[in-house]
Amino acid sequence: MTLNTDTIPKGWLAFELGVLRRFKFKSIALPFAGEPDLGLYLKHWGVRVAANDLARWAYTKATAVIENNDEVLTESDIETVLEDAYVPGHKLANPSLRLWFNETDAWWFDNVRENTEKLSTTIKCALALTIGMRVGDYALSFDEETRELRQPLSRVYRRLWEMQAAPVNNSQRNSSSNREAREFLAEQHTELMFLRLPRAKNQRDRDRMGLSAWREDWVHGSDGFWDDIEAARAGRLGTHVETKQQYLRFLQDLLQTASHLPKWAIAYVEDGFISTAELVETISRVRKVDTIYSKDFSELIGARAAIISA
Repeated sequence: MTLNTDTIPKGWLAFELGVLRRFKFKSIALPFAGEPDLGLYLKHWGVRVAANDLARWAYTKATAVIENNDEVLTESDIETVLEDAYVPGHKLANPSLRLWFNETDAWWFDNVRENTEKLSTTIKCALALTIGMRVGDYALSFDEETRELRQPLSRVYRRLWEMQAAPVNNSQRNSSSNREAREFLAEQHTELMFLRLPRAKNQRDRDRMGLSAWREDWVHGSDGFWDDIEAARAGRLGTHVETKQQYLRFLQDLLQTASHLPKWAIAYVEDGFISTAELVETISRVRKVDTIYSKDFSELIGARAAIISA
């Protein structure tokens, strides 16, 4: 099995939204939310969004962007977050940061993470962490040859805050969850489930997440949680698998849990591991398949995107 990532290539979101425009729905459940872009667009449509992801970094972004309708960070909040950001302490609260950053940067992220806990609400904390994740992605985009072009992290943080778009208020009670997908779906009562199938993989979560793993380490404040994530996903869709039969069995199990939801849209990558016919057969064991939509992304990722409605 080849290494796969959960990165969404350019144009994929437009394909997903183009398919979703064909359906009539006022509420949607996203069991594997990932980046919050899709949920944000759906809020613009007036849809009530229930977003979920077992990855804490994705849940944090969903809290900041999807659950949040009107909260913003103030100048005073930013001063709190950046207070003494570069001042080293006795030892790092989160030593795993040294796996990703030099010592100076590690202290900055450690201090900023601790400072976010001083903010007055959970959503403000999520907003601050979301900006911090963007700063980390910025810092990691430089190598030794380009590092001299990098700006101080506190300045980058402030600029990103100034550029932050206003929250989208769709007058709906949107939600974000940090649960295993099946447990999340069992309690949902939305009109549509949009299931973006996780790519089949045989790596543990930390290895599979690649550079995104730093976000999980940072948001958690430590690296001692990975075994708990693996345990939560054990025997469920999203865990590492060895065979396609195992993956399809996990998928069928999740779909049976979601059988009370009226409409499904199931998105996936045709990467050669599981065929469309095999997916259709699995879905059909639980519910009749309506339509298959597909788009060629071969030039970007060497594969096609497809969405099955049922």
